[in-house]
Amino acid sequence: MTYERVKKQIERKPIKLARFEKFNAPKKRKSGKNVHKCRKCGRTGGIIRKYGLVYCRQCFREEAEKLGFRKYS
Repeated sequence: MTYERVKKQIERKPIKLARFEKFNAPKKRKSGKNVHKCRKCGRTGGIIRKYGLVYCRQCFREEAEKLGFRKYS
């Protein structure tokens, strides 16, 4: 079961919910693949972060011309 699913089941029991959140909260990531997600589609792979873009490569291809990038090849 996922964290959200269990949390939804026990949300009417405040004592159990408090204990569950204390010991089972998702870990805040500082590095790794899931730190950055595409701002358009939410993918975690193939992220372009240069110039603060934070787009996956597929979304970047769609948005590049609107952002002012030109294709040279």
